[in-house]
Amino acid sequence: MSDSVGDGKLEVKQASKEVKESENVAEKYSAMTVSKNSDVNVGELSAAFTAVPTHKSVKKQIQFANQEEKQEFSKFPTKAGRRSLSRSISQSSTDSYSSAASYTDSSDDETSPRDRTQLNSKGASDFCVKNVKQAEFGRREIEIAEQDMSALISLRKRAQGEKPLAGAKIVGCTHITAQTAVLIETLVALGAECRWTACNIYSTQNEVAAALSESGVAVFAWKGESEDDFWWCIDRCVNKEGWEANMILDDGGDLTHWVYKKYPNVFKKIRGIVEESVTGVHRLYQLSKASKLTVPAMNVNDSVTKQKFDNLYCCRESILDGLKRTTDVMFGGKQVVVCGYGEVGKGCCTALKALGAIVCITEIDPICALQACMDGFRVVKLNEVIRQVDVIITCTGNKNVVTRDQLDRMKNGCIVCNMGHSNTEIDVASLRTPELTWERVRSQVDHVIWPDGKRVVLLAEGRLLNLSCSTVPTFVLSITATTQALALIELYNAPDGRYKQDVYLLPKKMDEYVASLHLPTFDAHLTELSDEQAKYLGLNKNGPFKPNYYRY
Repeated sequence: MSDSVGDGKLEVKQASKEVKESENVAEKYSAMTVSKNSDVNVGELSAAFTAVPTHKSVKKQIQFANQEEKQEFSKFPTKAGRRSLSRSISQSSTDSYSSAASYTDSSDDETSPRDRTQLNSKGASDFCVKNVKQAEFGRREIEIAEQDMSALISLRKRAQGEKPLAGAKIVGCTHITAQTAVLIETLVALGAECRWTACNIYSTQNEVAAALSESGVAVFAWKGESEDDFWWCIDRCVNKEGWEANMILDDGGDLTHWVYKKYPNVFKKIRGIVEESVTGVHRLYQLSKASKLTVPAMNVNDSVTKQKFDNLYCCRESILDGLKRTTDVMFGGKQVVVCGYGEVGKGCCTALKALGAIVCITEIDPICALQACMDGFRVVKLNEVIRQVDVIITCTGNKNVVTRDQLDRMKNGCIVCNMGHSNTEIDVASLRTPELTWERVRSQVDHVIWPDGKRVVLLAEGRLLNLSCSTVPTFVLSITATTQALALIELYNAPDGRYKQDVYLLPKKMDEYVASLHLPTFDAHLTELSDEQAKYLGLNKNGPFKPNYYRY
């Protein structure tokens, strides 16, 4: 290969060699930028170039064969463009196409939505979202979700003519995702008026919230709310002049607690509460036990369709999604402790074991502990293994499952996260002290650094991992959403006296109906009992097929 540049043209191989040999060319290239995440900087590149012995000098300006080549070269960023390129590269390395890093994360507008008045295309302003102009993008997300929520859409089509929720004024506090939007729009189609807020400060998909606001639903939520924002949004949902809620759909019990404490007159007039989380159900039972629950409530969390599908199968898939997106960790051979072996814990353990992780369980319930043993997992106390584990996952619904003392004794690089609804499982508050340094390394990932240099990787600040850092399967959410819709219809239309001021499980017949709506997705065909068989079993041919005490 020739060492010279002939006829003013620069071939690819010639250029490569001469750039390495020329200090002048190195200076020319020093204006180019490298991602701030790279181990090599511009100065190191320049030094590497000039360290190579120079055999032959070249011209100070690179020559181009034609104007097109010159334009192509000029696309490389200059010094003035380094900052924007570096930001875009680092952003793309951490973003994901989900609620964990939604379309709106790249927005440069850091103004709080509370400080801005926005109008939708109809001139309405009764909402507070990040940016209502992103409604079109959110609408596409909702349409995609509808494709895998055929059962809920089927329920919408069957019942929208009857309007079983006509007159219902539903205030909701759930995760605001594309799948939830399908539920909300189904409730509206069935006659309800809805006002909505988020149950988690990190799980809101901003573009979906914008699409709902554009369609006329009063939504008060955005990704990354502060604690003060969170309660402000709940209050704005409840406290509207001339509008009073008569139904509550809750996830975690925060909305129910707020209405009970701040608006007792409204709470007394509520016709029914539907709750879908362990934490929220626990709060309802506490109110009932203290004789303070003045309205009937439906415990959706313990329905079969919620327990088995949302809690077990959903978490079996979404736990890995959340961990992989945030940490890029390889699980083969890793020592993992899962705190709690309920349905969520079972789903997490199954997924982690399949990837070759060494999984241990902590449990307070001897029955769940025995199940874990029979499934091939060691049951341990967290203090026994705290110094050796690589990953700790909480899914109990309790508080202080992982304490500050245990966090102090963890090994360097240990990953800590929560798959339960409540953000109290990990004692995150104890980590906000002057001697510890918090370093945000990517979206929803913090390194908490001890004075000796030890780092603990904390995900989503101890909040729900899968909906904060990734997504959950749409089909599973269809099952839960259909259950919630039917529970609202049941409570709203129930005759006086059917439900007293207590907490109820979803009727078994309703559970079976939800399951039957989803079977056509798999082209599944149920076997029908003959009259003789039904009589022999003492069953109605149309169900319910199992007694309430049956354990699936």
